[in-house]
Amino acid sequence: MRLPLIKHLHQFIAENDEDFVEETIEVLEHLADHDNVKKAELDVIGELLSNLYGSLEVNKMVKEGKTEKEASNLFMKRVLGSIDK
Repeated sequence: MRLPLIKHLHQFIAENDEDFVEETIEVLEHLADHDNVKKAELDVIGELLSNLYGSLEVNKMVKEGKTEKEASNLFMKRVLGSIDK
């Protein structure tokens, strides 16, 4: 999970629509279920999915009134907090 990518994806959502990201998530999850997807490919898909989901979370917080910076920081604190547990 990389914050610069999440911010970039959030910018895409702001300029377009979050439906594009949600549909991309559906496609990647469907692809990951296929038997012929290799472990290395699954790792890449997983990384992409975590960034896509992160951008949706940041977007949700921005819609609730937080600035992009506040939302990004809160999201990363939540992620790091869950890793520490």
